[in-house]
This record gives sequence, C-alpha cells and structure tokens, in this order.
Amino acid sequence: MLTEREKAELSAAGIRLEPLGDSAAIARFGETIDPQAHRRVIGLAEQLDHSPVPGMTDVVPAFASLTVHYDPIALHALHGPDVREAGGSFAYVSRCLAERIQAGGHAAAWQSRIVEIPVCYGGDLGPDLGEVAAHCGITEEEVVAIHAAGDYTAYMIGFAPGFPYLGGLSDRIATPRRATPRLAIPAGSVAIGGGQTGVYPLATPGGWRIIGRTPIRLFRPEDPIPSFLRAGDRVRFRPMKREAYDRYEEGAT
Repeated sequence: MLTEREKAELSAAGIRLEPLGDSAAIARFGETIDPQAHRRVIGLAEQLDHSPVPGMTDVVPAFASLTVHYDPIALHALHGPDVREAGGSFAYVSRCLAERIQAGGHAAAWQSRIVEIPVCYGGDLGPDLGEVAAHCGITEEEVVAIHAAGDYTAYMIGFAPGFPYLGGLSDRIATPRRATPRLAIPAGSVAIGGGQTGVYPLATPGGWRIIGRTPIRLFRPEDPIPSFLRAGDRVRFRPMKREAYDRYEEGAT
C-alpha cells in the first residue's frame, strides 16, 4: 500500500489513484476539462513512456485522467515478493505511479506538437455549416473564421480509432449535437458537438454538426503509430478552397 506520506502528497496535489478492474489503475488529476490538469496527464504519460511501470501493457490519456493497464501475471512473475509485500497488484502499481508522479521530470519538459489540418468548409463537404450559423446568429463566413482562428488541444483520442476530442472551441460557435444522428459520416468530416470540435477519421455514425472536411487521413492502420493525432497535440485548422481539396484527393488516389 501507499505510505501515509505518499497518500498525503498525492492528496495535496489533487491526485487520486483508483483501481479499474483487476488489471488497470486510474490516476485522476481532476473532474473537469482543464488545460492544466491535462498537461499533468500528458506529462505522466510521457514519463511512463520513458520509465514504464513493471508489467505495463498500455497507457490511455483522457481529459483529466490517465489509465494504466498492466498484466497482473507478468507483474507477479517479475516482482512477486514486492507485489505481495505491497498488498497486491494494484497497491504495487499505485506505489510505482506515486513515485513517478512525485518525480515529475518529464511533465515539466514535455512540449506539445503543433499540427495544422487543412479544411474545406461548407457546401456538400460541410452540410451543417448553415445550421451552425443560424443557431449562433452569425454568418457562415464568420463561423469559418472563428473555427479556423482557434487554437485547439487534443484532449483524448477515442470513440473511433484516431478520433480527436478537441477542446478550445469558441463559445460563439458552440452548437448542440443533432437530435437524430446520421447513420454514416464521411471520413475526414470536421464537426462541432456542443463545446468541442473534432474530425471523423472513419466513415461512422455520428451526431456532431459537420461544417467541413479535410483530405488528411487521421487513421493510418499501416503505420507504426496509426493515429495521425495524439493526446496533447495542439491543432490548428487552415481553410482551403474546393479546388485544392479536390487536387489533394486526386493525388492521394
């Protein structure tokens, strides 16, 4: 188990460690979407990449938490006496996580990537642009200008492989999801859902408002890292003309 000092230090830092089943631990840095909490999440993920917990199989960053998956059998095979002395797999992993959180080196050194994504807004590629404009009481051109001026953070990759949940959307263009989701949204569709924006990496059902489309492939299963975006990336959208979009599509086929 954690020592009283470790518990006190984590509590003072606003961090909770919780089990998730019998093969994962969650480090919670907060309960809301918060840039500072997310930087701590990504910092710990970066630290675990350099110094993994014994038996660790995967790390999943989210808005304000990090889930660490581990193999209990491998953990006992590697560090059986220490695991038993700690009180079990979760207790041992918690102690390892506490040590890395308290070290905190990579959290301070981590720098986010800046990724630019070209988007063709409106028309048949952005069929909901007019609805977003009407809901917000502004013109379609203003929606595009506001969306493209944003500096977004990829808080989490999920829902579908490579789908980024991007925070930082202006309140001026926040728009509720559709009452009836579409059965299929084309890959590359750039959309707004409430106070977030995102890009559909695959053709999937969805209820977010589609305002444009990018020719960039966000899910690349043939690559060692299949997701074009990663949690922690900073994303900027660049408007492109339909002619440029079509040329890009032609060159990719």
